[in-house]
Amino acid sequence: MSVSPTLRRYLAAENIQYDEIPHEFTMTSGRTAETCHVPGDRLAKAIVLRRDGGYMLAVLPASHHLRMSDLRAKLGDNIDMANEHEVNRLFADCAHGAVPAIGTCYGLDVIVDDSIGTQPEIYMEAGDHQTLLHFSYAQFARLNANALHGRISAHD
Repeated sequence: MSVSPTLRRYLAAENIQYDEIPHEFTMTSGRTAETCHVPGDRLAKAIVLRRDGGYMLAVLPASHHLRMSDLRAKLGDNIDMANEHEVNRLFADCAHGAVPAIGTCYGLDVIVDDSIGTQPEIYMEAGDHQTLLHFSYAQFARLNANALHGRISAHD
């Protein structure tokens, strides 16, 4: 599958420079980081959330877990994890569970964990389980220029 068509078009339209890194099939962000020899703090994973009748994306390092209490303190109590059916519908051109850490091209608001901002480079799923995208932090920040930011995760 490689890079999802929606994401590829968006990156081209935004003139974003990135590298594609093929890797063996993996099903978790932690395993992907290990397989690709990428620090888990630099691999951005995306979690789809249901909020106020809509959806949004939480982006955090693969080495972290989402803290719903912190997220609710920042965004309100009406927020929860989306189910698999909802995720598959929103990311129809991606493999099951391979959600890219860029929500704008899918019409989603985004909240990015503050710890990502300390990284010089970012990796993320491309929409399948066999391709990572590699960006400078500046390019990743441009893609998430309108995102909310906050401490929403903790290191595993």
